[in-house]
Amino acid sequence: MTAAAAQSRTAARPVALFVLGLGRSGTSALTRVLSLCGGRLPAGLLGATASNPRGCWEPRTAVHLNQAILHRHGSSAYDLTPGLHDNGALDAQAKATCLAKIRTFLTTLPAAPVVVIKEPKITAVSGLWFEAARAAGFDVAAVVAVRHPQEVIASFAQRTSRQHYVHVSAELASAWWLKYTLLAERGTRGVPRVFVAYANLLEDWRREVKRISAALAIDLDARDESAIEEFLSSSLRHHRYRGPVAEPFGTDWVSVVYHAVSAAARDEPWEQSALDRVFEAYRASEHGFRAAFEDARRYRMLDRFLRPSIVKLALEALALARRRRGTWA
Repeated sequence: MTAAAAQSRTAARPVALFVLGLGRSGTSALTRVLSLCGGRLPAGLLGATASNPRGCWEPRTAVHLNQAILHRHGSSAYDLTPGLHDNGALDAQAKATCLAKIRTFLTTLPAAPVVVIKEPKITAVSGLWFEAARAAGFDVAAVVAVRHPQEVIASFAQRTSRQHYVHVSAELASAWWLKYTLLAERGTRGVPRVFVAYANLLEDWRREVKRISAALAIDLDARDESAIEEFLSSSLRHHRYRGPVAEPFGTDWVSVVYHAVSAAARDEPWEQSALDRVFEAYRASEHGFRAAFEDARRYRMLDRFLRPSIVKLALEALALARRRRGTWA
């Protein structure tokens, strides 16, 4: 990893270090630690919220940019389709427009050897961001956040209960986790990357920062250790789970993906082909079920207007129209 990262780097070019993964997976903690180790953050950040009282550390402009890109092309942060990640999802003009807007934002980043960029929706459109970053004069690297899906589910449940959001079921949170984890892995192939488990970061942040620095060939030695220790307090982690991975979809998808990225976060061997299998199966199933559910929803809406009494009258009218002959008798 270190040799590959060094070879892919161009001397004197700053690094745009992207923190990818689903929200509630430790992306905010990772971003803040990296910024306290010498990485610079963009200006105009999304600050602390009730669900993230230590700060989100993501630029508000990037939040708006990604929302606009997804919305314009019939997607959102909350849908389940791989969508814009697929090659050819955008035509040339639409892609050029997106790249231009992202590049304009990137020109506002501070001048520094390493700039840390985190906004969860980037995971769904990482190809656009990586291409725009290179065009803006950056080398690209990525840190992929890893967290046990059961902890992510519990974190979503706690956030929605506290803030009166729309309820997030365990099934929906699992599907989000699956989609964003698959896209984070798939989208970072070919760029220097490292996987970091949230639990490992809290357990020994120095070890994980060393792993990141070595894997990406970047200097993270400018550490404010006291600030990091204060930031990574034990109260930061509200959910702990070391049990088996739940499979809400009648498949092995979640466990296969989690075991692979967990192995990557431990620098152990893992099979990329296993994630390819899950991705293709997920994409096909999501497309098929989405089409079926959309059609079923239309029929349900129609059914609301067809009260039993109306259906009875309609059937009797059909029988009369056929003079109650044959099977209509």
